[in-house]
Amino acid sequence: MDLTLPEDVAMLRDTVRNFSRDVVEKSAARRDQTGEFPGDILKQAAQMGLYGIKVSEQYGGTGASMLAYVTVMEELAAACASTAVTLAVINLSADCVERFGTHEQKERFLIPLTRGDMVAAAFCLSEPQCGSDAAALKTTARKDGDHYVLNGTKQWITNGAYAGFCVVFARTREDGGSRGISAFIVPQGTPGLRVGKEEHKMGLRSSNTVQLVLEDCRIPASMLLGQEGQGFEVAMNGLDGGRLGIAAQALGLGRAALQHGVHYAKERKAFGKTLADLGAIQDFIADTAMQLDAGRLLLWRGATLLDAGKRVTKEASMAKVFSTEAAWRAADRMLQVHGGYGYVEDFPIERIYRDVRVTRIYEGASEIQRVVIGRAVTGP
Repeated sequence: MDLTLPEDVAMLRDTVRNFSRDVVEKSAARRDQTGEFPGDILKQAAQMGLYGIKVSEQYGGTGASMLAYVTVMEELAAACASTAVTLAVINLSADCVERFGTHEQKERFLIPLTRGDMVAAAFCLSEPQCGSDAAALKTTARKDGDHYVLNGTKQWITNGAYAGFCVVFARTREDGGSRGISAFIVPQGTPGLRVGKEEHKMGLRSSNTVQLVLEDCRIPASMLLGQEGQGFEVAMNGLDGGRLGIAAQALGLGRAALQHGVHYAKERKAFGKTLADLGAIQDFIADTAMQLDAGRLLLWRGATLLDAGKRVTKEASMAKVFSTEAAWRAADRMLQVHGGYGYVEDFPIERIYRDVRVTRIYEGASEIQRVVIGRAVTGP
């Protein structure tokens, strides 16, 4: 098995790495403190083709692989996790339309999105009473002639206040369980779509997270994404790739934590030696490096299999659990290396420590991922 990146992916990685270092990282600490949405950065990202990494060139995308996508996400997250998650949800929403949308839907929504005419897009699955248990959602979509009328509340919606369109999941059948869920495209400005409370988060403070409220939100039937009753399939297909994306974000954060920790350990002296010369610190660094590399191999396996057209539910869950937990341990160890200085905002490890925590929760908590993996291993 070739464990090196293809030449085109390596070139894209280098381009995004330079952009992340020279542009994204420079304002990351300030935006974390102010909660400023990275609008100017996103304009540049769209010009670089990062709004539709896997979207076909016909609809304005780059037409790149899943391996390329996760590589981009790791590089962005190493500089600013808020920017990475903002772009991840844009790409997740675009992928749903690319995979399940009609030609007309793709022309109307993907082309303006990928060229940056829309600020963002949003993926609206979670609700106040259900996150991991997506099949329990209560938002309804009632057919009324040649329209659907949507009612309900969506929670934890990344980019919700800036989205040019939202991919919204709603129940079209009360008695259908997961088969009663359908997916819809709801354009920005649709009457009845209202931005609710903005969340003030522990980390990822520069990303926008809001509640979205649908009150008699009336949309044409042509905004149905896929077939009626196919919404759960739309969501799960998106989440397999989404979980690989979160694994990549976590690895970027973990890599940044390790780099900052190593730099500090080589500069700081104690007991007549640098911290990097101490056995305990060497153990921290070695374990962290091994675990991050192992997570990246799981991530690349999942991405490569997805590119080959394989179903990767188990592999995506494995990559997400391992990588997010490895990144959390990396941030914790490297903050310990910094000592008291790691606990103050003067050093980037403090922000990394806060940002990495949510990766074990969103796009499916670690506990749910272990259920998915266990069921896949034990079989029916």
